[in-house]
Amino acid sequence: MRISDFPVPDTLAARGALALARQYQSPAITAHALRSWLWAEAFAVVDGIGNIDHELLYVAAVLHDIGTVGEFDNHALSYEHAGGYVGVALTAGAGWEQPRRERVLEVIVRHNWPRVDPSMDAEGSLLEIATGLDISGARPDALPEDFRREVLAAHPRGALAAEFGACVLDQAARKPDTAARRLVDGGVVAKLAANPLERL
Repeated sequence: MRISDFPVPDTLAARGALALARQYQSPAITAHALRSWLWAEAFAVVDGIGNIDHELLYVAAVLHDIGTVGEFDNHALSYEHAGGYVGVALTAGAGWEQPRRERVLEVIVRHNWPRVDPSMDAEGSLLEIATGLDISGARPDALPEDFRREVLAAHPRGALAAEFGACVLDQAARKPDTAARRLVDGGVVAKLAANPLERL
């Protein structure tokens, strides 16, 4: 398994998502987004999840935390809903039909669910599993070590633990009824620091 096995979709929406991420997110958060996409694609292979909308998965993965940045933060909505609506707007501009635009919102929102049934939402399940690995260190040995090392070399973790920890603490304090509060209560800050990927 290599990064080259998973080509970046060459589409207007995919290019737009990456441009927004690079313009507004920190390098560490954007690298996390790109790793999450690669982990998601890899988990589709190892878990035998087929019929994936690869463009949708890429756009959702790249934008899944953009709701944490000041320009897109929402005073009331969770950061995953805020980011999902950025995805809806972006894909509308790229010409996606409304049902597929709504799928971006669903996938981004569901990445923060405790578990997503892949039979209900394959892309949402894959992004939830992938971010679980990159943030909390879930299933660290499910993907080949050489692949994990290649992805980390291409998209280093940098200051992710400190930056994302601070983001989610802020979100939980300001919006205690959102998934950010559950993440904090579940020990996400400690899980970030203890993530095996930090030491690979």
